[in-house]
Amino acid sequence: MNEEAIKKMLGEVLRCVVDEVSRQCSNICAAQNDGCGCENGPIPVELSARHVHLSEKDAIALFGAPLTHARDLSQPGQFLCNERVRIVGPKGVMDNVAILGPSRGCSQVEISKTDARSLGVDAPVRQSGDTAGSPGIILSSKTQNVGLLEGVIVASRHIHMTPEDAARFGVTDGDMVDVCLDSERPVVLKDTLVRVSPKFKLAMHIDADEGNAAGWNKKVTGTIVARKRK
Repeated sequence: MNEEAIKKMLGEVLRCVVDEVSRQCSNICAAQNDGCGCENGPIPVELSARHVHLSEKDAIALFGAPLTHARDLSQPGQFLCNERVRIVGPKGVMDNVAILGPSRGCSQVEISKTDARSLGVDAPVRQSGDTAGSPGIILSSKTQNVGLLEGVIVASRHIHMTPEDAARFGVTDGDMVDVCLDSERPVVLKDTLVRVSPKFKLAMHIDADEGNAAGWNKKVTGTIVARKRK
C-alpha cells in the first residue's frame, strides 16, 4: 500500500470517528429533548482569552488615570480597554494582556491552565470574583508595577442568560448544565454554571484550553444535554 493510499485511509477513519461522536452528541441531545418540555439550544459559544480586571486604585497606580474604552464586548456594559499589562509570574511573563472594563472592586487575572504552567502559578478553577486564597502575581505597565497578593484564577466555564432565556431553557441562576458543542471536535462540557441576570446576553464562555481541545470557531454553538439543579 503506497503512502497516498495510507493517508486516504487514515483520513476516512478520522472522519468516521468525528461523525460518530457527533451522532452520539445528537442522540444525547434528542434524549434530553424527549424528557424536557423546554429548549436546549442553540447557545452561542464564545472564547474567553486571558485577561485582567483591575480595581480603579490599581488602574490609576499602573497608568496614572482610570481605564479608557476601546470597544464594546458582547456582554452589555463590558468593554475592552485601550490599556494593556504585562503579567509577571515566578517562571515566566506574558506581554500585552488585555484589560476588560469597567473597573472592579478588586483586581483579578483570568488565565488558562496552560498559561498558569507557563507563569509558574497554581491557579485554581473558580467562578469570576471568587479569588480568596488564589495565587498572587505582578502586573506591569510601561512605567509602574502593582503586586497582587491574590487574584489569579482559571475561570470556570459558564453561560450568561437573561431571565427569559433561563425560562426557555428550564434553568435558574446557579444551576449546573452539561453542554454539547457542535465543534470540529465535538465535546460535552460538564458542570457549566448558569448565570442569570437581566443585564446579560445569551452566551457560553469557555477558555482557550477548552476551545482548542474542541476545535472552536466563532460559528460553534452549544446544546444543553443535562441539567443539575442547585
